[in-house]
Amino acid sequence: MRATAAVLYEVKKPLVIEEVELLDPGPHEVQVRWVANGVCHSDYHLMSGDVPHPLPVVLGHEAAGVVERIGPGVESVAVGDHVCSSYIPSCGKCGYCIGGQPTMCALRDKPRWLMLDGTTRFRKNGTSLNHYLQVAGFATHSVLMEESVIPIRKDAPLDVVCLVSCGVLAGAGPVFNRAKVPPGASVAVWGCGGVGLNTIQAAKLVGAGKIIAVDVMPQKLAWAEEFGATHVVNAATEDPVARVQAISGSGGVDFAFELVGTQATIEQAVLSTHRGGTAVVVGVCPAGTKVSLDPALFLQQRVLTGSSFGAGHQRTDVPMLIDMFMSGKYKLEELISRRVPLGDVNLAYDALLKGEVKRSVVLY
Repeated sequence: MRATAAVLYEVKKPLVIEEVELLDPGPHEVQVRWVANGVCHSDYHLMSGDVPHPLPVVLGHEAAGVVERIGPGVESVAVGDHVCSSYIPSCGKCGYCIGGQPTMCALRDKPRWLMLDGTTRFRKNGTSLNHYLQVAGFATHSVLMEESVIPIRKDAPLDVVCLVSCGVLAGAGPVFNRAKVPPGASVAVWGCGGVGLNTIQAAKLVGAGKIIAVDVMPQKLAWAEEFGATHVVNAATEDPVARVQAISGSGGVDFAFELVGTQATIEQAVLSTHRGGTAVVVGVCPAGTKVSLDPALFLQQRVLTGSSFGAGHQRTDVPMLIDMFMSGKYKLEELISRRVPLGDVNLAYDALLKGEVKRSVVLY
């Protein structure tokens, strides 16, 4: 069949919107008609060349849609089911999954741009097109591994809940799952874009005391306050570490979350914690990024760790967050600044880089 897709052929060049061929789903594969896909900075790392990736590739990984066809052996979804993408698959069988760490699933060791048989399902003039994170959400239709789709309730608006497939769970999950922030704890959040706003929102939900938002853009700091920040720090005009330490009242915060993905912000996040505090890295760094920290910080029992796709159980966390949204307990619609057609996806990335939007959503 034919699909319309946004294809990256060359770094530092716009995505090409074109019609491509989509092959049938194979064994344990699912064909999905995407309804919406969030515009996430992770894709831009490929577009800019900061993260090398085999090209050409159909980008997009924060998607929601409807199952149209299933291949032989598929058991977890049926035609007509509504699904969110899972950019980290979970097989349920490997040591990581059995041990309670499905976001570390052994399927991550496979090439993340190919199906498990080592081929792709997209073609253009006989050339294979890769699937970004085995999702390829910037397309009207895609074929995914069964392990890469998560069934969700059918009454949830797909153009809203697509955000849970990356930005929402990636931002909120570290609070719930990795750091396990307790009520009353002090929290600092470096980066208040589409992911960081969810970290702030989650910190408020668990009853954190002081929630300190750090960014260089005044607009993002204003958004942070809307989502639950009790204090804001403009890192463009003041020393963010010194300011966070002062606001905390105890020489530093209990938990710092880094969502920018640079050496400087990771180091600042660690330095903003007090003795025994924890810093969690969520932001995606350009390839080759290194961090320089005094080991004495860790002799004072500070912890530097990271989180991947919320560090929990994606197959249950995604439906849980959607349930929270549907019951009015979690803000999702408020995260969406713009809805755009696929043809405007390059403009959507321009808006993201300028800090004009919390999140844009591509609609098909």
